[in-house]
Amino acid sequence: MIARVLALLCILFQTSSFAAVILQYHHVSETTPASTTISPSQFEAHLKYLQDNDFTVVPLSIIVEAIKTQQAIKDKTVAITFDDAYTDILTTAKPLLDKFGFPYTIFVNPGIIERYESRETSPYLSWAQLKSMSDEGVMMANHGFEHDSLARVPAGVSEEDWLLEQSKLLLQAEKILEEKTGQSWRYFAYPYGEYSPAIQAWVKQNDFVAFSQQSGAVGIVSDVTSIPRFPASQPYDKISSLRDKLNSLPMAITLSEQDAQTIFQHQESKQVTFKVETDDFYQSQLNCYISGLGKQKIDWLDDNTFSITFKKDLPVGRVRCNCTAASKSKPGRYYWYSKPWFVLKPDGTWFHL
Repeated sequence: MIARVLALLCILFQTSSFAAVILQYHHVSETTPASTTISPSQFEAHLKYLQDNDFTVVPLSIIVEAIKTQQAIKDKTVAITFDDAYTDILTTAKPLLDKFGFPYTIFVNPGIIERYESRETSPYLSWAQLKSMSDEGVMMANHGFEHDSLARVPAGVSEEDWLLEQSKLLLQAEKILEEKTGQSWRYFAYPYGEYSPAIQAWVKQNDFVAFSQQSGAVGIVSDVTSIPRFPASQPYDKISSLRDKLNSLPMAITLSEQDAQTIFQHQESKQVTFKVETDDFYQSQLNCYISGLGKQKIDWLDDNTFSITFKKDLPVGRVRCNCTAASKSKPGRYYWYSKPWFVLKPDGTWFHL
Protein backbone atom coordinates (compact mmCIF):
# COMPACT_ATOMS: atom_id res chain seq x y z
CA MET A 1 0.00 0.00 0.00
CA ILE A 2 2.81 2.40 0.92
CA ALA A 3 4.59 1.60 -2.36
CA ARG A 4 1.43 2.43 -4.33
CA VAL A 5 1.04 5.76 -2.52
CA LEU A 6 4.67 6.64 -3.14
CA ALA A 7 4.30 5.75 -6.83
CA LEU A 8 1.21 7.95 -7.09
CA LEU A 9 2.97 10.84 -5.37
CA CYS A 10 5.88 10.44 -7.77
CA ILE A 11 3.55 10.64 -10.77
CA LEU A 12 1.80 13.69 -9.34
CA PHE A 13 5.14 15.36 -8.66
CA GLN A 14 6.32 14.68 -12.19
CA THR A 15 3.09 15.99 -13.68
CA SER A 16 3.16 19.21 -11.69
CA SER A 17 6.88 19.83 -12.26
CA PHE A 18 6.79 19.25 -16.00
CA ALA A 19 5.76 22.44 -17.76
CA ALA A 20 7.19 23.04 -21.20
CA VAL A 21 6.05 25.29 -24.03
CA ILE A 22 6.68 24.96 -27.76
CA LEU A 23 6.52 28.15 -29.83
CA GLN A 24 5.56 28.09 -33.51
CA TYR A 25 6.77 30.64 -36.05
CA HIS A 26 6.82 30.89 -39.85
CA HIS A 27 8.31 34.13 -41.23
CA VAL A 28 10.59 36.60 -39.45
CA SER A 29 10.23 39.57 -41.78
CA GLU A 30 8.75 43.00 -42.43
CA THR A 31 7.27 42.12 -45.84
CA THR A 32 5.58 38.71 -45.63
CA PRO A 33 1.87 38.00 -44.89
CA ALA A 34 0.93 39.26 -41.43
CA SER A 35 -0.87 36.07 -40.36
CA THR A 36 2.35 34.04 -40.57
CA THR A 37 4.85 36.75 -39.71
CA ILE A 38 6.63 38.32 -36.78
CA SER A 39 8.85 41.36 -37.32
CA PRO A 40 12.60 40.98 -36.64
CA SER A 41 12.46 43.51 -33.80
CA GLN A 42 9.54 41.73 -32.13
CA PHE A 43 11.18 38.33 -32.61
CA GLU A 44 14.29 39.64 -30.89
CA ALA A 45 12.06 40.95 -28.10
CA HIS A 46 10.68 37.41 -27.69
CA LEU A 47 14.19 35.98 -27.42
CA LYS A 48 15.26 38.64 -24.95
CA TYR A 49 12.19 37.95 -22.80
CA LEU A 50 13.15 34.26 -22.70
CA GLN A 51 16.69 35.14 -21.66
CA ASP A 52 15.75 37.78 -19.09
CA ASN A 53 13.11 35.65 -17.38
CA ASP A 54 15.10 32.46 -16.79
CA PHE A 55 13.52 30.26 -19.45
CA THR A 56 15.59 27.34 -20.68
CA VAL A 57 15.44 26.96 -24.47
CA VAL A 58 16.17 23.37 -25.50
CA PRO A 59 16.15 21.29 -28.68
CA LEU A 60 12.68 19.92 -29.44
CA SER A 61 13.95 16.37 -28.90
CA ILE A 62 14.51 17.04 -25.18
CA ILE A 63 10.81 17.72 -24.66
CA VAL A 64 9.67 14.81 -26.84
CA GLU A 65 11.90 12.30 -25.08
CA ALA A 66 10.68 13.52 -21.69
CA ILE A 67 7.09 12.82 -22.76
CA LYS A 68 7.99 9.42 -24.19
CA THR A 69 9.89 8.32 -21.10
CA GLN A 70 7.49 10.03 -18.66
CA GLN A 71 10.34 11.89 -17.01
CA ALA A 72 9.99 15.26 -15.32
CA ILE A 73 11.67 18.17 -17.06
CA LYS A 74 12.87 21.49 -15.69
CA ASP A 75 10.04 23.99 -15.34
CA LYS A 76 10.01 26.93 -17.76
CA THR A 77 11.46 24.85 -20.59
CA VAL A 78 10.85 26.14 -24.13
CA ALA A 79 11.41 24.88 -27.68
CA ILE A 80 11.36 27.13 -30.76
CA THR A 81 10.01 25.81 -34.07
CA PHE A 82 9.53 27.18 -37.60
CA ASP A 83 7.18 25.76 -40.22
CA ASP A 84 7.78 25.74 -43.99
CA ALA A 85 11.54 26.50 -44.17
CA TYR A 86 11.37 30.05 -45.49
CA THR A 87 14.61 31.84 -46.43
CA ASP A 88 14.12 34.54 -43.79
CA ILE A 89 14.71 31.89 -41.13
CA LEU A 90 18.32 31.87 -42.33
CA THR A 91 18.75 35.52 -43.25
CA THR A 92 16.86 37.12 -40.37
CA ALA A 93 15.96 34.65 -37.59
CA LYS A 94 19.21 32.71 -37.44
CA PRO A 95 21.50 35.67 -36.60
CA LEU A 96 19.19 36.56 -33.72
CA LEU A 97 18.93 32.99 -32.47
CA ASP A 98 22.72 32.62 -32.70
CA LYS A 99 23.12 35.84 -30.73
CA PHE A 100 21.16 34.33 -27.85
CA GLY A 101 22.53 30.82 -28.34
CA PHE A 102 19.06 29.28 -28.70
CA PRO A 103 18.45 25.97 -30.53
CA TYR A 104 15.48 25.57 -32.87
CA THR A 105 13.72 23.22 -35.29
CA ILE A 106 12.62 23.74 -38.90
CA PHE A 107 9.73 21.68 -40.29
CA VAL A 108 10.41 21.09 -44.00
CA ASN A 109 8.31 20.09 -47.05
CA PRO A 110 10.84 18.24 -49.28
CA GLY A 111 8.57 18.31 -52.34
CA ILE A 112 8.32 22.10 -52.19
CA ILE A 113 12.06 22.54 -51.59
CA GLU A 114 12.85 20.36 -54.62
CA ARG A 115 10.35 22.17 -56.83
CA TYR A 116 11.99 25.54 -56.12
CA GLU A 117 15.60 24.33 -56.31
CA SER A 118 15.94 25.14 -60.01
CA ARG A 119 14.46 28.65 -59.80
CA GLU A 120 16.58 31.77 -59.70
CA THR A 121 14.82 33.11 -56.65
CA SER A 122 12.93 31.17 -54.00
CA PRO A 123 11.09 32.01 -50.79
CA TYR A 124 12.30 28.66 -49.45
CA LEU A 125 15.67 27.50 -48.19
CA SER A 126 17.67 25.27 -50.53
CA TRP A 127 18.93 21.84 -49.61
CA ALA A 128 22.47 23.23 -49.43
CA GLN A 129 21.34 25.89 -46.96
CA LEU A 130 19.36 23.39 -44.91
CA LYS A 131 22.34 21.01 -44.82
CA SER A 132 24.65 23.79 -43.66
CA MET A 133 22.21 24.73 -40.89
CA SER A 134 21.80 21.06 -39.97
CA ASP A 135 25.58 20.71 -39.67
CA GLU A 136 25.50 23.62 -37.21
CA GLY A 137 23.01 21.79 -35.01
CA VAL A 138 19.63 23.05 -36.25
CA MET A 139 17.02 20.28 -36.03
CA MET A 140 15.27 19.36 -39.29
CA ALA A 141 11.87 17.68 -39.19
CA ASN A 142 9.02 16.58 -41.44
CA HIS A 143 6.15 18.83 -42.54
CA GLY A 144 4.87 16.38 -45.16
CA PHE A 145 6.19 15.84 -48.69
CA GLU A 146 4.02 18.69 -49.94
CA HIS A 147 1.89 20.92 -47.72
CA ASP A 148 -1.32 18.90 -48.08
CA SER A 149 -3.85 18.82 -45.26
CA LEU A 150 -4.22 15.17 -44.29
CA ALA A 151 -7.74 15.83 -43.05
CA ARG A 152 -9.03 16.84 -46.49
CA VAL A 153 -9.69 13.52 -48.18
CA PRO A 154 -10.33 14.13 -51.92
CA ALA A 155 -13.78 13.35 -53.30
CA GLY A 156 -14.10 9.81 -54.58
CA VAL A 157 -11.17 8.55 -52.45
CA SER A 158 -11.64 6.48 -49.30
CA GLU A 159 -9.93 7.64 -46.12
CA GLU A 160 -8.06 4.33 -45.99
CA ASP A 161 -6.65 4.76 -49.51
CA TRP A 162 -5.86 8.43 -48.87
CA LEU A 163 -3.86 7.66 -45.73
CA LEU A 164 -2.11 4.76 -47.43
CA GLU A 165 -0.90 7.15 -50.14
CA GLN A 166 0.03 9.75 -47.53
CA SER A 167 2.05 7.11 -45.64
CA LYS A 168 4.19 6.64 -48.74
CA LEU A 169 4.68 10.40 -49.10
CA LEU A 170 5.44 10.91 -45.40
CA LEU A 171 8.08 8.16 -45.43
CA GLN A 172 9.46 9.48 -48.72
CA ALA A 173 9.78 12.92 -47.16
CA GLU A 174 11.55 11.45 -44.12
CA LYS A 175 13.97 9.54 -46.36
CA ILE A 176 14.80 12.67 -48.38
CA LEU A 177 15.31 14.68 -45.18
CA GLU A 178 17.79 12.10 -43.95
CA GLU A 179 19.61 11.99 -47.30
CA LYS A 180 19.80 15.78 -47.62
CA THR A 181 20.36 16.86 -44.01
CA GLY A 182 21.55 13.75 -42.19
CA GLN A 183 18.61 13.88 -39.76
CA SER A 184 15.60 11.62 -39.24
CA TRP A 185 13.67 12.29 -36.05
CA ARG A 186 10.30 11.07 -37.29
CA TYR A 187 8.75 14.32 -36.05
CA PHE A 188 5.82 15.57 -38.14
CA ALA A 189 4.02 18.93 -37.99
CA TYR A 190 0.46 18.73 -39.37
CA PRO A 191 0.09 21.09 -42.36
CA TYR A 192 -2.44 23.79 -41.40
CA GLY A 193 -2.70 22.05 -38.02
CA GLU A 194 -5.55 19.90 -39.37
CA TYR A 195 -5.95 16.34 -38.08
CA SER A 196 -8.52 13.83 -36.84
CA PRO A 197 -8.48 10.78 -34.53
CA ALA A 198 -8.02 8.56 -37.60
CA ILE A 199 -4.97 10.61 -38.60
CA GLN A 200 -3.63 10.42 -35.04
CA ALA A 201 -3.91 6.62 -35.21
CA TRP A 202 -2.15 6.71 -38.59
CA VAL A 203 0.69 8.79 -37.08
CA LYS A 204 1.13 6.21 -34.33
CA GLN A 205 1.09 3.32 -36.81
CA ASN A 206 3.86 5.02 -38.78
CA ASP A 207 5.89 5.55 -35.58
CA PHE A 208 5.91 9.35 -35.81
CA VAL A 209 5.48 12.07 -33.21
CA ALA A 210 3.08 14.78 -34.43
CA PHE A 211 2.72 18.46 -33.61
CA SER A 212 -0.45 20.52 -33.93
CA GLN A 213 -1.16 24.25 -34.00
CA GLN A 214 -3.61 24.63 -31.14
CA SER A 215 -2.50 26.35 -27.96
CA GLY A 216 -1.43 24.67 -24.75
CA ALA A 217 1.51 23.82 -22.54
CA VAL A 218 3.22 20.45 -22.78
CA GLY A 219 3.51 17.85 -20.00
CA ILE A 220 4.06 14.15 -19.50
CA VAL A 221 0.32 13.71 -20.09
CA SER A 222 0.59 15.19 -23.62
CA ASP A 223 -0.48 12.96 -26.50
CA VAL A 224 2.49 12.42 -28.83
CA THR A 225 0.12 12.39 -31.82
CA SER A 226 -1.00 16.00 -31.19
CA ILE A 227 1.58 17.88 -29.14
CA PRO A 228 0.39 21.49 -28.85
CA ARG A 229 2.40 24.50 -30.00
CA PHE A 230 1.61 28.13 -29.29
CA PRO A 231 1.41 30.25 -32.47
CA ALA A 232 3.64 33.26 -31.72
CA SER A 233 3.33 35.31 -34.91
CA GLN A 234 0.90 38.18 -35.49
CA PRO A 235 -1.56 38.89 -33.98
CA TYR A 236 -0.31 36.82 -31.02
CA ASP A 237 3.18 38.32 -30.92
CA LYS A 238 2.73 40.89 -28.15
CA ILE A 239 4.95 40.35 -25.11
CA SER A 240 1.90 40.30 -22.82
CA SER A 241 0.48 37.41 -24.85
CA LEU A 242 3.85 35.63 -24.97
CA ARG A 243 4.25 35.97 -21.19
CA ASP A 244 0.91 34.25 -20.53
CA LYS A 245 1.77 31.41 -22.89
CA LEU A 246 5.26 30.84 -21.52
CA ASN A 247 3.98 30.68 -17.95
CA SER A 248 1.13 28.28 -18.74
CA LEU A 249 0.80 24.78 -17.28
CA PRO A 250 -0.43 21.62 -19.05
CA MET A 251 -4.05 20.79 -18.29
CA ALA A 252 -4.59 17.03 -18.41
CA ILE A 253 -7.93 16.40 -20.12
CA THR A 254 -9.45 13.28 -21.63
CA LEU A 255 -12.24 13.17 -24.21
CA SER A 256 -14.79 10.58 -25.18
CA GLU A 257 -14.53 9.07 -28.66
CA GLN A 258 -17.20 11.45 -29.92
CA ASP A 259 -15.71 14.55 -28.28
CA ALA A 260 -12.24 13.68 -29.62
CA GLN A 261 -13.53 14.08 -33.18
CA THR A 262 -12.33 17.22 -34.93
CA ILE A 263 -14.11 17.33 -38.33
CA PHE A 264 -17.78 18.29 -38.24
CA GLN A 265 -20.52 19.25 -40.63
CA HIS A 266 -21.91 22.76 -40.15
CA GLN A 267 -24.39 22.87 -37.22
CA GLU A 268 -23.53 19.26 -36.30
CA SER A 269 -21.64 19.80 -33.03
CA LYS A 270 -23.68 21.33 -30.20
CA GLN A 271 -21.80 20.39 -27.03
CA VAL A 272 -18.48 19.10 -25.73
CA THR A 273 -17.57 17.35 -22.47
CA PHE A 274 -14.14 17.34 -20.83
CA LYS A 275 -12.77 15.17 -18.03
CA VAL A 276 -10.03 16.94 -16.07
CA GLU A 277 -7.27 14.96 -14.38
CA THR A 278 -6.03 17.59 -11.94
CA ASP A 279 -7.65 19.41 -9.03
CA ASP A 280 -5.00 22.12 -8.72
CA PHE A 281 -7.49 24.86 -9.59
CA TYR A 282 -10.84 26.12 -8.36
CA GLN A 283 -13.79 25.09 -10.51
CA SER A 284 -15.21 28.61 -10.29
CA GLN A 285 -12.03 30.00 -11.89
CA LEU A 286 -12.14 27.84 -15.02
CA ASN A 287 -12.88 29.89 -18.13
CA CYS A 288 -13.41 28.58 -21.67
CA TYR A 289 -13.59 30.65 -24.84
CA ILE A 290 -14.55 29.46 -28.32
CA SER A 291 -13.31 31.38 -31.35
CA GLY A 292 -16.16 33.36 -32.84
CA LEU A 293 -18.47 32.63 -29.89
CA GLY A 294 -16.63 34.12 -26.93
CA LYS A 295 -16.80 33.02 -23.30
CA GLN A 296 -18.88 29.90 -22.68
CA LYS A 297 -21.03 28.76 -19.76
CA ILE A 298 -19.45 25.81 -17.96
CA ASP A 299 -21.60 23.08 -16.39
CA TRP A 300 -19.81 20.84 -13.87
CA LEU A 301 -21.23 17.30 -14.03
CA ASP A 302 -19.07 16.01 -11.18
CA ASP A 303 -15.78 16.91 -9.49
CA ASN A 304 -13.74 16.11 -12.62
CA THR A 305 -16.12 16.49 -15.55
CA PHE A 306 -17.58 19.59 -17.16
CA SER A 307 -19.52 20.29 -20.33
CA ILE A 308 -20.14 23.25 -22.59
CA THR A 309 -23.32 23.68 -24.62
CA PHE A 310 -22.46 26.16 -27.35
CA LYS A 311 -24.27 29.51 -27.31
CA LYS A 312 -24.50 29.42 -31.10
CA ASP A 313 -23.46 27.10 -33.92
CA LEU A 314 -19.72 26.74 -34.28
CA PRO A 315 -18.56 28.98 -37.13
CA VAL A 316 -17.21 27.51 -40.37
CA GLY A 317 -13.43 27.10 -40.38
CA ARG A 318 -10.74 26.29 -37.84
CA VAL A 319 -12.33 26.73 -34.44
CA ARG A 320 -10.64 26.52 -31.03
CA CYS A 321 -11.95 26.16 -27.50
CA ASN A 322 -9.31 27.53 -25.12
CA CYS A 323 -9.77 26.69 -21.44
CA THR A 324 -7.64 28.25 -18.71
CA ALA A 325 -7.66 28.10 -14.91
CA ALA A 326 -5.42 29.63 -12.25
CA SER A 327 -3.20 27.15 -10.43
CA LYS A 328 -3.63 26.80 -6.66
CA SER A 329 -0.06 25.63 -6.06
CA LYS A 330 1.69 28.04 -8.46
CA PRO A 331 0.26 31.55 -7.98
CA GLY A 332 0.27 33.58 -11.16
CA ARG A 333 0.40 30.48 -13.40
CA TYR A 334 -2.51 29.17 -15.47
CA TYR A 335 -3.45 25.74 -16.77
CA TRP A 336 -4.18 25.94 -20.48
CA TYR A 337 -5.90 23.48 -22.82
CA SER A 338 -7.13 23.89 -26.39
CA LYS A 339 -9.57 21.73 -28.32
CA PRO A 340 -9.78 22.16 -32.14
CA TRP A 341 -12.70 21.70 -34.51
CA PHE A 342 -12.65 21.92 -38.30
CA VAL A 343 -16.16 22.89 -39.31
CA LEU A 344 -17.19 22.36 -42.94
CA LYS A 345 -19.23 24.81 -45.00
CA PRO A 346 -23.04 24.36 -45.09
CA ASP A 347 -22.76 22.52 -48.42
CA GLY A 348 -20.39 19.98 -46.82
CA THR A 349 -17.24 21.19 -48.56
CA TRP A 350 -14.05 22.33 -46.90
CA PHE A 351 -13.42 25.98 -46.08
CA HIS A 352 -10.66 27.86 -47.89
CA LEU A 353 -7.12 27.20 -46.69
